[in-house]
Amino acid sequence: MHASLSFDQAPPISVPYRFFIAAPWFGVMAGLLLALSGDAALASRWTPEALALTHLVGVGFMLQAMCGALFQFIPVAVGGNVWSPKLVANTVQPMLLLATLLLVAGLLFSRPVLLSFAVPLFLLSLGGFVVVVALALWQTPATGMTLWSMRMAIGALAVTVLLGSLLAEALAHGLALPIIDLTNVHLAWGLGAWALMLLAGVSYHVVPMFQLTRPYPLWFTHWFGPVLLLLVIAWSSRLLLDEAWWTLAIALPLLTILSVYAGMTLWLQYTRRRKVHDATSIYFRVAMLAMLAFAVSGAVFLSYPEFGNDPRATVWLGVLAFAGVFVSAITGMMYKIAPFLNWLHLQRLGAPMNAVPNMKKMIPAEAMTGQLRLHVLAVLLLLAAVWQPGLARLAGIAFAASCAWLGWNLIGAARRYRSFRDQIREVVLRC
Repeated sequence: MHASLSFDQAPPISVPYRFFIAAPWFGVMAGLLLALSGDAALASRWTPEALALTHLVGVGFMLQAMCGALFQFIPVAVGGNVWSPKLVANTVQPMLLLATLLLVAGLLFSRPVLLSFAVPLFLLSLGGFVVVVALALWQTPATGMTLWSMRMAIGALAVTVLLGSLLAEALAHGLALPIIDLTNVHLAWGLGAWALMLLAGVSYHVVPMFQLTRPYPLWFTHWFGPVLLLLVIAWSSRLLLDEAWWTLAIALPLLTILSVYAGMTLWLQYTRRRKVHDATSIYFRVAMLAMLAFAVSGAVFLSYPEFGNDPRATVWLGVLAFAGVFVSAITGMMYKIAPFLNWLHLQRLGAPMNAVPNMKKMIPAEAMTGQLRLHVLAVLLLLAAVWQPGLARLAGIAFAASCAWLGWNLIGAARRYRSFRDQIREVVLRC
């Protein structure tokens, strides 16, 4: 294992697992909603169904998984001391789950009262999470761009939550706000400064460690995060400066650095020492290819307004970002983290090392590979359904089935942990 990992500070295994096991079922709900709604859901990003789908994946699937990963990653990888992780997780996760369901229902059924109920739950749950995690990140003696990327990401999560709460209140109470521009800024902070910043920061650490690649170049890790944050801040100025040339001047550099990050990661994977690819590394490759496709598509839509002005263009970009990039990358990460969690906590029980099962026994490779193939099929169907609406129901069913398979695989990993734990405890008692 990696020499810089601080195993002794790992939280109880139930802390990340409760987030991981909940996340895929929001994806199942998103797929079933699409299957029931059909082509109407993908006609525009502003339909109630599209808004509900976006938040089921972005807040339900992504945020649950990312919060769970941070509880594990901060103490183990950067040495941060998260205060009372079990208490915080047991408080935050149920509130976040309920807030997400209320928000989605409020958007889907146009019920302002549900949006109003969701806002304080989000502010309390994620506000508490941000405070606890930020303290851990700022008090750790560790250094490096992974740490700084995580600090910037947590700050961006706070901004994202505040902007989202403002939007929800505006919709609930009819506040006179520039909803479209505010939504675009909220999306930039949520997907760019929060999700992508965290993904990049974590990848600096886990891609070389788990995928046996060379490290990311220092020049890249030092400039990517700060430049990304500056561009998102500049993008936010569209609330004050609504000029087409300014949007173009910010969007093109944003798309460029996405391409550089994706291309850099793909190159590191291509030149890695171990040439055998498993489902986890392929998942990350799929995510980077989707990011490149997003960047190219965005450049085309900006260059040719006759395509970019089509309402389906933003839906296409949304599918690439949410399902193609982040669901793929997060799934690959969870398939690495869950077996590692099992191995870490089993070897801490005091049994001889030969009594602790190999990480490969925690989730069968065939199950991960099968689910990967179904996920790729679902993403392709979702992309096709943007332009061929008749495929929307099939795409929804495929996406729901893929997420359900992921959820079952993670539940299986948790059950194997309990089984191996009981076996090891018996061995320890005999000794």
